[in-house]
Amino acid sequence: MTISVENSSNIIAAAKKTRLAALKLAVLSTEARNQAIEAIAQALESAKDEILQANVADCERATTDGIAKPLYKRLQLDEYKLRDAIAGVRDVGKLNDPVGEVQIHRELDQGLILKRVTCPLGVLGVIFEARPEAAIQIVTLAIKSGNGVILKGGKEATRSCEAIVKAIKQGLSQTAVHPDAVQLLTTREEILELLKLDKYVDLIIPRGSNSFVRFVQENTRIPVLGHADGICHLYIDKAADLEKAIAITVDAKTNYPAACNAIETLLVHASIAAKFLPKIAEVLGKLNVELRGDERTREIVPKIATATEEDWETEYSDLILSIQVVDSLEDAIAHINNYGSKHTDAIVTEDAEAAQTFLALVNAAGVYHNCSTRFADGFRYGFGAEVGISTQQMPPRGPVGLEGLVTYKYQMIGNGHIVATYTGANAKPFTFKDLV
Repeated sequence: MTISVENSSNIIAAAKKTRLAALKLAVLSTEARNQAIEAIAQALESAKDEILQANVADCERATTDGIAKPLYKRLQLDEYKLRDAIAGVRDVGKLNDPVGEVQIHRELDQGLILKRVTCPLGVLGVIFEARPEAAIQIVTLAIKSGNGVILKGGKEATRSCEAIVKAIKQGLSQTAVHPDAVQLLTTREEILELLKLDKYVDLIIPRGSNSFVRFVQENTRIPVLGHADGICHLYIDKAADLEKAIAITVDAKTNYPAACNAIETLLVHASIAAKFLPKIAEVLGKLNVELRGDERTREIVPKIATATEEDWETEYSDLILSIQVVDSLEDAIAHINNYGSKHTDAIVTEDAEAAQTFLALVNAAGVYHNCSTRFADGFRYGFGAEVGISTQQMPPRGPVGLEGLVTYKYQMIGNGHIVATYTGANAKPFTFKDLV
């Protein structure tokens, strides 16, 4: 059942329920959490028609409201997307349990044992845009990692999210996981209320524009896992295999242009520009990609539009690509580090040294050699799914799966041990013996 929040007291009450359910979820066995995940998958399969009908209604309303083309593509949920999302649920169930892993097991002295053990974060607050299947991924990762979750989807996906969460709660009702572990907020006003819940929510994950992520960071005391713009670059080096370069460019731009891991800027070394640019312009032109180039690019391909300073800073999320000719690997790296969003950037080259320099010096969560930026995805990394992509400098970074949703605690067991024994003139030494 979706909660309808009339005021802050209602959302606080809902958050309290989520916190209580999360505390119980955190101590459940791996088997119990995996059973809950399978129940979610089965419930979603049973509710397939209802979910798809809700999405059709969302899409029709969004069209009437004049939704942007890239956002509409993200909003659409057909039977194939839903099938893949449900398969992703089961994939998460097969992953190793991230909870209860002993990272340190150490004898400090005889009878005094220290452990560092992974544990759930607690309650996640996840605010995401149009993609309704994101709700499925997020909930599954939360349950697997022992966390409660409060979801806030985009207004354009309200009906879809409601149908999805309804099915998830019905599935959980047959398991040891209380349905209150999952809550859905449905109005814009509830976002500000959610950001005030530092007593009940342990991590906020905003999935949206750079400005929205900054807004969230500036309006909460809760730690924020930032997923900002996806201004991704592809650099074609002077030692590139041009056939590889064309295939990778096409995939990285056109496979799913609305995705945050699609490239927005193509950088081409000056020594191969005259040979490469006409070829890639012809291929992309047939795929209806609008090209915008700097002055040197337009000297080679004069029919394309002129790129402005704003283009280097823009995430198009559409079939638009800006192109710049650079004189060196160093210039390419400087451009990326200046204009990139630290998401994912790639180089095409047969020069191993150039590739290693690029991988070492480009400051991004993902740095690739001779492959498409579209691989930047939790599912493709083998995480089963992702709760979001973090472009922040501190970990977790890149696609955030289960490992990013747990923390750890130190457990110590003694037998009357006191610190005074290990201080002063006759201090007893620690043994510091790592145990198997």
